[in-house]
Amino acid sequence: MIEHESGMVKDEVGPATWRRDPGTVVRRALPVPAGEAPHAIVAESEVQGAATDWLPHAHPMHELVWVRGGTLTSRIGNRIVTVPAGSGLWLPAGVVHGGRLTAGAELHDAFFDPGRTPVAFPGPTSITMTPLLESLLLRLARAGLDAGARQRTEAVVFDVLEAAERQFALELPGDPRIDVIAEALLEDPADDRGLQEWAVHLGVSERTITRAFREATGLSFAQWRQALRVHEAMALLSTGADVREVSERLGYSQPSTFIAAFRRVMQVTPGRITKAG
Repeated sequence: MIEHESGMVKDEVGPATWRRDPGTVVRRALPVPAGEAPHAIVAESEVQGAATDWLPHAHPMHELVWVRGGTLTSRIGNRIVTVPAGSGLWLPAGVVHGGRLTAGAELHDAFFDPGRTPVAFPGPTSITMTPLLESLLLRLARAGLDAGARQRTEAVVFDVLEAAERQFALELPGDPRIDVIAEALLEDPADDRGLQEWAVHLGVSERTITRAFREATGLSFAQWRQALRVHEAMALLSTGADVREVSERLGYSQPSTFIAAFRRVMQVTPGRITKAG
């Protein structure tokens, strides 16, 4: 384990992703069975206590990760995926990913032997963590489960494992014309510089910035910044911050403006996300 450090996270999977808060613990991935696992599904859970970053890594098995009492934000290539309570993230074997977990969150994960998993997803996928699916996986994490009970439980897991209707991910530009904008906003989501100010700062036209964001992310500059702020808001809300505090930290003039922006992106209010935790 590597003890805390602050500043932007820069790693081999791409440009900077997010700012580490002081006290963040940085970890490397724990090893999982490299060959044939003793079971088709190996489930486990832990509480980190402190905010935690996992350095980029990959597993030889599929991984399903979900949290309670907090939020997990994962970096996968040029994508940021936020996993709030009630959702999970499926990571196929071999996919390089890093992660950020809010302090005090319960982290749950399950590793699936690719050779014995009849369910397939095309890539990293958000999963709806229904009460049934979660209880089945928690049962598999118990010690002393006999082989017959384990086999029956695993079969039901495969039956109920489904992708969520809504996949909430943010594409990072990966475009040298605008990467500096993305990094500045990841460092400080409250940065309120508009297109004109960025155009002057970078010595390019507003049209160039607009076109670059559309081509790289499918969103306008304003939409991308709003989506980034929502990702950050979910992490802040999960730590107990109230709506007014979150709106101020993210640069909104008043809570009602933040609530409206959050609802446009998520189709629910921030209060619903808080209750789900």
